[in-house]
Amino acid sequence: MRIAQYLHRVDFEDGGPPRAVVDLSRVLHDRGHEVTLVTTDTRDVPESWLSGSEGPAVLELPTPGLPGNLFMRGQLAPMARLMKSLDVLQLHGPWERANSQIGGMARQARIPYVISLRGMLDDWSMDQRSFKKRLYLKLVGRRLLEGAAYVHCTADAELAQSGKWFPAGQGRVVPNLIDLAPYADLPGPDEALARYPFLDDGPVLLFLSRIHVKKGIEHLIEAARRLCEDGTPVQVVVAGSGDDAYVQRLQAQVDAAGLEDRVHFIGHVGGSLKFSLYEAADVFVLPTSQENFGFVQFEALACGTPVMTTTLVDTWREIVDSGGGVAVEQSADAVIEGLGPLLGDPAKREEMGRLGRAWVLENLATDRIAERLEAMYSDAALGH
Repeated sequence: MRIAQYLHRVDFEDGGPPRAVVDLSRVLHDRGHEVTLVTTDTRDVPESWLSGSEGPAVLELPTPGLPGNLFMRGQLAPMARLMKSLDVLQLHGPWERANSQIGGMARQARIPYVISLRGMLDDWSMDQRSFKKRLYLKLVGRRLLEGAAYVHCTADAELAQSGKWFPAGQGRVVPNLIDLAPYADLPGPDEALARYPFLDDGPVLLFLSRIHVKKGIEHLIEAARRLCEDGTPVQVVVAGSGDDAYVQRLQAQVDAAGLEDRVHFIGHVGGSLKFSLYEAADVFVLPTSQENFGFVQFEALACGTPVMTTTLVDTWREIVDSGGGVAVEQSADAVIEGLGPLLGDPAKREEMGRLGRAWVLENLATDRIAERLEAMYSDAALGH
Protein backbone atom coordinates (compact mmCIF):
# COMPACT_ATOMS: atom_id res chain seq x y z
CA MET A 1 0.00 0.00 0.00
CA ARG A 2 0.98 3.64 -0.47
CA ILE A 3 0.79 5.21 2.97
CA ALA A 4 1.69 8.67 4.27
CA GLN A 5 2.21 9.62 7.92
CA TYR A 6 1.87 13.31 8.82
CA LEU A 7 3.25 14.62 12.11
CA HIS A 8 3.95 18.31 12.59
CA ARG A 9 7.44 17.72 14.00
CA VAL A 10 9.62 14.70 14.65
CA ASP A 11 11.38 15.55 17.90
CA PHE A 12 11.81 12.71 20.38
CA GLU A 13 11.80 15.15 23.29
CA ASP A 14 8.09 15.61 22.54
CA GLY A 15 7.46 12.13 23.97
CA GLY A 16 5.61 9.16 22.52
CA PRO A 17 4.00 10.40 19.27
CA PRO A 18 7.20 11.08 17.29
CA ARG A 19 8.71 7.79 18.46
CA ALA A 20 5.51 6.03 17.41
CA VAL A 21 5.52 7.61 13.97
CA VAL A 22 9.17 6.79 13.27
CA ASP A 23 8.80 3.17 14.41
CA LEU A 24 5.55 2.81 12.48
CA SER A 25 7.05 4.24 9.29
CA ARG A 26 10.14 2.04 9.54
CA VAL A 27 8.22 -1.18 10.13
CA LEU A 28 5.65 -0.54 7.41
CA HIS A 29 8.46 0.22 4.96
CA ASP A 30 10.30 -2.96 5.92
CA ARG A 31 7.09 -4.91 5.33
CA GLY A 32 7.01 -3.76 1.72
CA HIS A 33 4.74 -0.72 1.83
CA GLU A 34 5.51 2.55 0.06
CA VAL A 35 5.71 4.91 3.04
CA THR A 36 6.23 8.67 3.10
CA LEU A 37 6.84 10.50 6.35
CA VAL A 38 5.59 14.08 6.09
CA THR A 39 6.69 16.69 8.62
CA THR A 40 7.84 20.28 9.04
CA ASP A 41 10.69 19.39 11.41
CA THR A 42 13.04 16.47 10.69
CA ARG A 43 15.19 16.75 13.83
CA ASP A 44 14.97 13.05 14.79
CA VAL A 45 14.21 11.56 11.39
CA PRO A 46 16.96 8.99 10.66
CA GLU A 47 19.70 10.49 8.52
CA SER A 48 19.55 7.58 6.06
CA TRP A 49 15.91 8.44 5.37
CA LEU A 50 16.73 12.08 4.76
CA SER A 51 19.54 11.19 2.36
CA GLY A 52 17.32 8.71 0.53
CA SER A 53 19.85 5.91 0.93
CA GLU A 54 17.36 3.68 2.71
CA GLY A 55 14.07 3.67 4.57
CA PRO A 56 10.82 5.52 3.95
CA ALA A 57 10.63 8.61 1.80
CA VAL A 58 10.55 11.93 3.65
CA LEU A 59 8.60 14.99 2.56
CA GLU A 60 9.60 18.09 4.53
CA LEU A 61 7.00 20.82 4.35
CA PRO A 62 7.89 24.45 5.08
CA THR A 63 7.18 25.97 8.47
CA PRO A 64 3.51 27.02 8.48
CA GLY A 65 3.25 30.65 7.48
CA LEU A 66 -0.01 31.56 9.20
CA PRO A 67 -0.78 32.02 12.91
CA GLY A 68 -1.77 28.91 14.81
CA ASN A 69 0.59 26.66 12.82
CA LEU A 70 -1.67 26.86 9.78
CA PHE A 71 -0.24 26.51 6.31
CA MET A 72 -0.65 29.04 3.54
CA ARG A 73 -2.29 27.50 0.50
CA GLY A 74 0.87 27.33 -1.61
CA GLN A 75 2.83 25.66 1.17
CA LEU A 76 0.66 22.54 0.87
CA ALA A 77 1.23 22.06 -2.86
CA PRO A 78 3.75 19.22 -2.26
CA MET A 79 1.21 17.52 -0.02
CA ALA A 80 -1.47 17.85 -2.68
CA ARG A 81 0.82 16.21 -5.24
CA LEU A 82 1.63 13.37 -2.84
CA MET A 83 -2.04 12.71 -2.16
CA LYS A 84 -2.65 11.84 -5.78
CA SER A 85 -0.60 8.67 -5.29
CA LEU A 86 -1.83 7.59 -1.83
CA ASP A 87 -4.03 4.72 -0.73
CA VAL A 88 -4.36 6.03 2.82
CA LEU A 89 -3.13 8.88 5.02
CA GLN A 90 -2.58 8.83 8.78
CA LEU A 91 -2.74 11.99 10.89
CA HIS A 92 -1.70 12.28 14.53
CA GLY A 93 -3.55 14.32 17.17
CA PRO A 94 -6.83 16.23 16.94
CA TRP A 95 -5.47 19.57 18.19
CA GLU A 96 -2.82 20.12 15.52
CA ARG A 97 -4.59 22.73 13.42
CA ALA A 98 -2.81 21.78 10.23
CA ASN A 99 -4.44 18.36 10.52
CA SER A 100 -7.79 20.00 9.82
CA GLN A 101 -6.33 21.52 6.65
CA ILE A 102 -4.73 18.29 5.49
CA GLY A 103 -7.78 16.25 6.45
CA GLY A 104 -9.91 18.62 4.38
CA MET A 105 -7.59 18.15 1.42
CA ALA A 106 -7.88 14.38 1.79
CA ARG A 107 -11.68 14.51 1.87
CA GLN A 108 -11.72 16.70 -1.23
CA ALA A 109 -9.33 14.33 -3.01
CA ARG A 110 -11.35 11.32 -1.79
CA ILE A 111 -8.30 9.87 -0.03
CA PRO A 112 -9.23 7.95 3.12
CA TYR A 113 -7.47 9.00 6.27
CA VAL A 114 -7.04 7.67 9.78
CA ILE A 115 -6.47 10.00 12.72
CA SER A 116 -4.74 8.81 15.88
CA LEU A 117 -5.97 10.52 19.04
CA ARG A 118 -2.83 10.01 21.18
CA GLY A 119 -4.96 10.30 24.33
CA MET A 120 -5.96 13.87 23.61
CA LEU A 121 -9.70 13.25 23.99
CA ASP A 122 -9.38 11.31 27.27
CA ASP A 123 -11.41 12.77 30.14
CA TRP A 124 -8.38 14.24 31.94
CA SER A 125 -7.10 15.83 28.74
CA MET A 126 -10.49 17.32 27.91
CA ASP A 127 -10.69 18.88 31.37
CA GLN A 128 -7.60 20.95 30.58
CA ARG A 129 -8.54 24.21 28.79
CA SER A 130 -11.91 22.62 28.30
CA PHE A 131 -13.73 25.59 26.78
CA LYS A 132 -11.18 26.10 24.00
CA LYS A 133 -11.11 22.41 23.14
CA ARG A 134 -14.89 22.09 23.01
CA LEU A 135 -15.12 25.19 20.85
CA TYR A 136 -12.45 23.87 18.48
CA LEU A 137 -14.24 20.54 18.20
CA LYS A 138 -17.48 22.33 17.39
CA LEU A 139 -15.87 24.54 14.74
CA VAL A 140 -13.55 22.12 12.92
CA GLY A 141 -12.41 19.20 15.06
CA ARG A 142 -15.56 17.11 14.96
CA ARG A 143 -15.65 17.31 11.17
CA LEU A 144 -12.03 16.14 11.05
CA LEU A 145 -12.80 13.18 13.32
CA GLU A 146 -16.09 12.14 11.76
CA GLY A 147 -14.68 12.52 8.26
CA ALA A 148 -11.97 9.97 9.01
CA ALA A 149 -12.29 6.39 7.87
CA TYR A 150 -11.23 5.46 11.41
CA VAL A 151 -10.40 7.29 14.61
CA HIS A 152 -7.48 5.28 15.93
CA CYS A 153 -7.35 4.58 19.68
CA THR A 154 -4.65 2.51 21.35
CA ALA A 155 -6.77 0.98 24.13
CA ASP A 156 -10.41 0.11 24.77
CA ALA A 157 -10.43 2.57 27.67
CA GLU A 158 -9.32 5.37 25.35
CA LEU A 159 -12.17 4.69 22.93
CA ALA A 160 -14.66 4.51 25.80
CA GLN A 161 -13.66 7.99 26.98
CA SER A 162 -13.17 9.58 23.56
CA GLY A 163 -16.10 8.25 21.54
CA LYS A 164 -18.57 10.83 22.81
CA TRP A 165 -16.66 13.56 20.97
CA PHE A 166 -17.17 11.99 17.53
CA PRO A 167 -20.57 10.22 17.80
CA ALA A 168 -20.95 9.84 14.02
CA GLY A 169 -17.38 8.63 13.59
CA GLN A 170 -15.86 5.16 13.59
CA GLY A 171 -13.41 4.29 16.34
CA ARG A 172 -10.91 1.45 16.01
CA VAL A 173 -8.58 0.08 18.69
CA VAL A 174 -5.06 -1.03 17.76
CA PRO A 175 -2.18 -0.81 20.27
CA ASN A 176 0.73 1.39 19.38
CA LEU A 177 3.36 -0.34 17.33
CA ILE A 178 6.71 -0.67 19.09
CA ASP A 179 9.77 -1.73 17.13
CA LEU A 180 10.89 -4.48 19.50
CA ALA A 181 14.01 -5.44 17.54
CA PRO A 182 16.33 -3.40 19.84
CA TYR A 183 14.97 -5.30 22.87
CA ALA A 184 16.02 -8.72 21.63
CA ASP A 185 19.61 -8.27 22.81
CA LEU A 186 19.70 -5.85 25.73
CA PRO A 187 22.97 -4.15 26.75
CA GLY A 188 22.72 -4.87 30.48
CA PRO A 189 22.95 -2.32 33.33
CA ASP A 190 26.71 -1.69 33.22
CA GLU A 191 26.61 1.33 30.90
CA ALA A 192 24.13 3.12 33.15
CA LEU A 193 25.98 2.13 36.32
CA ALA A 194 29.23 3.52 34.91
CA ARG A 195 27.57 6.79 33.89
CA TYR A 196 25.57 7.24 37.10
CA PRO A 197 27.46 5.77 40.10
CA PHE A 198 24.63 6.69 42.50
CA LEU A 199 22.59 3.83 41.00
CA ASP A 200 24.62 1.46 43.18
CA ASP A 201 23.35 3.09 46.37
CA GLY A 202 19.93 1.83 47.33
CA PRO A 203 16.80 0.70 45.45
CA VAL A 204 16.43 2.69 42.22
CA LEU A 205 13.09 4.16 41.19
CA LEU A 206 13.15 5.35 37.59
CA PHE A 207 10.92 7.91 35.92
CA LEU A 208 11.67 8.24 32.21
CA SER A 209 9.33 10.30 30.08
CA ARG A 210 8.55 13.79 28.91
CA ILE A 211 8.49 16.05 31.97
CA HIS A 212 5.03 17.59 32.13
CA VAL A 213 2.70 18.50 34.96
CA LYS A 214 0.34 15.66 34.04
CA LYS A 215 3.06 13.10 34.87
CA GLY A 216 2.64 13.58 38.62
CA ILE A 217 6.35 13.42 39.47
CA GLU A 218 5.72 15.34 42.70
CA HIS A 219 3.99 12.25 44.10
CA LEU A 220 7.12 10.17 43.46
CA ILE A 221 9.34 12.75 45.14
CA GLU A 222 7.09 12.91 48.20
CA ALA A 223 7.02 9.11 48.36
CA ALA A 224 10.83 9.11 48.21
CA ARG A 225 11.04 11.61 51.06
CA ARG A 226 8.89 9.47 53.31
CA LEU A 227 10.62 6.23 52.33
CA CYS A 228 14.02 7.75 53.14
CA GLU A 229 12.75 9.02 56.49
CA ASP A 230 11.39 5.56 57.31
CA GLY A 231 14.68 3.82 56.63
CA THR A 232 14.42 2.89 52.94
CA PRO A 233 16.88 5.28 51.24
CA VAL A 234 15.78 5.01 47.61
CA GLN A 235 17.43 6.67 44.64
CA VAL A 236 15.03 8.44 42.27
CA VAL A 237 16.11 9.07 38.69
CA VAL A 238 14.10 11.56 36.64
CA ALA A 239 15.11 11.14 32.99
CA GLY A 240 13.57 13.40 30.40
CA SER A 241 13.11 17.00 29.38
CA GLY A 242 10.12 19.25 29.04
CA ASP A 243 8.32 21.97 30.97
CA ASP A 244 11.01 24.18 32.54
CA ALA A 245 8.62 25.78 35.05
CA TYR A 246 7.48 22.36 36.26
CA VAL A 247 11.09 21.16 36.54
CA GLN A 248 11.90 24.18 38.70
CA ARG A 249 8.95 23.38 40.99
CA LEU A 250 10.12 19.79 41.31
CA GLN A 251 13.68 20.85 42.08
CA ALA A 252 12.40 23.23 44.75
CA GLN A 253 10.44 20.33 46.25
CA VAL A 254 13.60 18.22 46.27
CA ASP A 255 15.61 20.98 47.94
CA ALA A 256 12.94 21.56 50.58
CA ALA A 257 12.90 17.84 51.38
CA GLY A 258 16.69 17.64 51.61
CA LEU A 259 16.81 15.02 48.85
CA GLU A 260 19.54 16.58 46.70
CA ASP A 261 21.61 13.38 46.97
CA ARG A 262 18.64 11.11 46.37
CA VAL A 263 16.69 12.64 43.46
CA HIS A 264 18.60 13.10 40.21
CA PHE A 265 17.44 15.01 37.12
CA ILE A 266 19.57 13.64 34.28
CA GLY A 267 17.85 15.08 31.19
CA HIS A 268 16.87 13.32 28.00
CA VAL A 269 18.34 9.82 27.58
CA GLY A 270 18.37 7.76 24.41
CA GLY A 271 20.06 4.89 22.60
CA SER A 272 21.68 2.02 24.47
CA LEU A 273 22.01 4.15 27.60
CA LYS A 274 18.23 4.29 27.88
CA PHE A 275 17.90 0.52 27.72
CA SER A 276 20.74 0.14 30.23
CA LEU A 277 19.04 2.59 32.58
CA TYR A 278 15.82 0.59 32.49
CA GLU A 279 17.81 -2.53 33.36
CA ALA A 280 19.63 -0.78 36.21
CA ALA A 281 16.37 0.34 37.82
CA ASP A 282 14.56 -1.75 40.41
CA VAL A 283 11.11 -0.32 39.59
CA PHE A 284 9.91 1.97 36.83
CA VAL A 285 7.41 4.46 38.30
CA LEU A 286 4.99 6.56 36.24
CA PRO A 287 2.63 8.39 38.66
CA THR A 288 0.77 10.05 35.81
CA SER A 289 -2.64 11.71 35.55
CA GLN A 290 -3.29 10.30 32.09
CA GLU A 291 -1.74 8.17 29.36
CA ASN A 292 -3.54 6.53 26.47
CA PHE A 293 -0.76 3.98 25.95
CA GLY A 294 2.45 5.10 27.59
CA PHE A 295 5.34 3.79 25.49
CA VAL A 296 7.76 4.02 28.39
CA GLN A 297 5.78 1.54 30.46
CA PHE A 298 6.03 -1.14 27.81
CA GLU A 299 9.67 -0.26 27.11
CA ALA A 300 10.40 -0.87 30.79
CA LEU A 301 8.56 -4.18 30.72
CA ALA A 302 10.44 -5.20 27.57
CA CYS A 303 13.68 -4.52 29.47
CA GLY A 304 12.57 -6.79 32.31
CA THR A 305 11.86 -3.97 34.77
CA PRO A 306 8.74 -4.06 36.97
CA VAL A 307 6.34 -1.17 36.37
CA MET A 308 4.26 0.88 38.77
CA THR A 309 1.66 3.08 37.11
CA THR A 310 -1.68 4.61 38.06
CA THR A 311 -5.25 3.53 37.44
CA LEU A 312 -5.60 6.71 35.36
CA VAL A 313 -3.66 5.09 32.52
CA ASP A 314 -5.81 3.60 29.75
CA THR A 315 -3.66 0.45 29.60
CA TRP A 316 -3.29 -0.16 33.36
CA ARG A 317 -5.29 -3.40 33.23
CA GLU A 318 -3.05 -4.80 30.53
CA ILE A 319 0.03 -3.89 32.55
CA VAL A 320 -1.31 -5.56 35.69
CA ASP A 321 -2.53 -8.63 33.76
CA SER A 322 0.94 -9.03 32.24
CA GLY A 323 2.23 -9.95 35.69
CA GLY A 324 4.94 -7.32 35.35
CA GLY A 325 3.25 -4.31 36.87
CA VAL A 326 1.05 -2.83 39.55
CA ALA A 327 -1.41 0.06 39.30
CA VAL A 328 -2.25 2.40 42.16
CA GLU A 329 -4.15 5.62 42.75
CA GLN A 330 -2.28 8.84 42.08
CA SER A 331 -0.89 9.77 45.48
CA ALA A 332 2.30 9.45 47.46
CA ASP A 333 0.47 7.18 49.92
CA ALA A 334 -0.51 4.81 47.13
CA VAL A 335 2.98 4.82 45.62
CA ILE A 336 4.49 3.89 48.98
CA GLU A 337 1.93 1.17 49.58
CA GLY A 338 2.45 -0.29 46.12
CA LEU A 339 6.24 -0.22 46.40
CA GLY A 340 6.26 -1.93 49.79
CA PRO A 341 6.01 -5.53 48.54
CA LEU A 342 8.57 -4.87 45.79
CA LEU A 343 11.45 -3.02 47.39
CA GLY A 344 12.16 -5.69 49.97
CA ASP A 345 11.74 -8.67 47.66
CA PRO A 346 14.32 -8.93 44.83
CA ALA A 347 12.97 -12.35 43.82
CA LYS A 348 9.50 -10.89 43.31
CA ARG A 349 10.92 -8.06 41.20
CA GLU A 350 12.87 -10.54 39.10
CA GLU A 351 9.79 -12.67 38.51
CA MET A 352 7.69 -9.62 37.58
CA GLY A 353 10.41 -8.50 35.19
CA ARG A 354 10.46 -11.89 33.51
CA LEU A 355 6.68 -12.05 33.16
CA GLY A 356 6.35 -8.48 31.90
CA ARG A 357 9.05 -8.92 29.28
CA ALA A 358 7.50 -12.16 28.02
CA TRP A 359 4.06 -10.52 27.81
CA VAL A 360 5.30 -7.57 25.75
CA LEU A 361 7.33 -9.72 23.36
CA GLU A 362 4.25 -11.86 22.70
CA ASN A 363 1.29 -9.50 22.87
CA LEU A 364 2.94 -6.43 21.38
CA ALA A 365 5.07 -8.37 18.89
CA THR A 366 5.89 -5.96 16.08
CA ASP A 367 4.54 -8.13 13.27
CA ARG A 368 1.37 -8.87 15.22
CA ILE A 369 0.53 -5.17 15.69
CA ALA A 370 1.65 -4.32 12.16
CA GLU A 371 -0.86 -6.81 10.77
CA ARG A 372 -3.66 -5.13 12.71
CA LEU A 373 -2.62 -1.72 11.43
CA GLU A 374 -2.43 -3.02 7.87
CA ALA A 375 -5.94 -4.41 8.25
CA MET A 376 -7.15 -0.98 9.41
CA TYR A 377 -5.51 0.74 6.42
CA SER A 378 -6.88 -1.85 4.01
CA ASP A 379 -10.40 -1.52 5.41
CA ALA A 380 -10.11 2.27 5.17
CA ALA A 381 -9.04 2.08 1.54
CA LEU A 382 -11.76 -0.43 0.63
CA GLY A 383 -14.38 1.74 2.29
CA HIS A 384 -13.70 4.55 -0.15
